[in-house]
Amino acid sequence: MMWGYGIGSWLVMGITTILLWVLIIAGIVALLHYVSGGRRTGWLAAGGRVPPEEVLAERLARGEVDAEEYRQRLEVLRNRR
Repeated sequence: MMWGYGIGSWLVMGITTILLWVLIIAGIVALLHYVSGGRRTGWLAAGGRVPPEEVLAERLARGEVDAEEYRQRLEVLRNRR
């Protein structure tokens, strides 16, 4: 029997295990990207930010602003561009 392979073998085993998990996770991410057709939807499409017009529309839907204020603010947003 061979006992005491040394610290080197444990280090190689640990690194190999970490690399295996990285490859498995990367494969899952690549598979999900392939299945979705590579398209980003929702908040990912805007780079993590919601467009101001959408925020304003949500505020109108919640009743935080009335229709007149919505139109005024939307006009300001459109003229700003």
